Amino acid sequence: MTTAFDPIDLSGTQLANRIAMAPMTRSRAYGEGLTVTESTVEYYGQRASAGLIVTEGIQPSVVGQGYPDTPGLHTAEQVAAWRKVTDAVHAKGGRIFAQIMHAGRIGHPILFPDGQTSVAPSAVAAAGQLFTHEGPKDFLAPRELSGDEIKGIVGEFAEAARNAVEAGFDGVELHGANGYLIHQFLAPNTNQRTDEWGGPVENRIRFAVEVAQAVAAAIGPERTGLRISPGNQYNDIAETDTEAVYPALVEQLEPLGLGYLHIVEMTPEFRHVTQALREQFSGTLILNPATEGPTDHAALELIEDGTADIVAFGALFLANPDLPARLKSAGPYNTPDTSSYFGGDDKGYTDYPALAAV
Repeated sequence: MTTAFDPIDLSGTQLANRIAMAPMTRSRAYGEGLTVTESTVEYYGQRASAGLIVTEGIQPSVVGQGYPDTPGLHTAEQVAAWRKVTDAVHAKGGRIFAQIMHAGRIGHPILFPDGQTSVAPSAVAAAGQLFTHEGPKDFLAPRELSGDEIKGIVGEFAEAARNAVEAGFDGVELHGANGYLIHQFLAPNTNQRTDEWGGPVENRIRFAVEVAQAVAAAIGPERTGLRISPGNQYNDIAETDTEAVYPALVEQLEPLGLGYLHIVEMTPEFRHVTQALREQFSGTLILNPATEGPTDHAALELIEDGTADIVAFGALFLANPDLPARLKSAGPYNTPDTSSYFGGDDKGYTDYPALAAV
């Protein structure tokens, strides 16, 4: 029987186990030009016992930024700063992918220089507010992208992927979940276009497919993963045809031979969608599962019963830098400090104790 503690070959990248650290926004890119700092080097290095680390979302361009103090991968300074992170993880035998995240309409002009604004498939504002250094700001209507601009953003994803490889990452994960730009193209309430990028399912999946194709061509499909969240309503997303969109998307992605598909399961009721995509996708499936309580060692059964190849943990990994060891002994677990999730200093970032220090 395969267990979570067995190694796995991720399309040529050897992982020591089947436990992944899920991407989590931490908003601590305090270096000049939104670069990560020595604290970030320590944070990821502490968690190198994961079979795979997927970083926080990293914007591929200035306008791709969605929150204050999130890091980029579009300047030489940012690439050099991330190199220290990947070196630290590799020195401890770990593997790390960069999550490339364009936030689309989730952002605010206060984040950008020179009067730039957020962009999206359609000029539809998200409900809610963004928390900024100047206090909460209402989301504004984004500027609708032209067809040529869409092609340009596809190129930005590919360039960020090349930068990630230059920075020493083992690969990249494309963020197609949680209401950000790729997801905005998939959902009919955020994509109201009538051209080849909108309307029927085959048009709404086009952006995701073309981004995956471009990144796979730039760095190799084996180094390319995609994260999706079927049925997710986060960031004011309304999916009316979940069970049509995602099988159509995976059908188009399957010939590319991507390194993995990463599913964020919103509720246990979406398990049938997970299972259908699992049967459809021939590559490695990473699952961030929906559980009735906090996701803990019980989720490892999903590997044993074949539901997933790798299980991803979020907040539990944030608070437990040595999570694989704790999962193997079924705890004990540190409790995450929710007040330090986004921004702040090293408290709630690099000061969670490992088992030997408990």
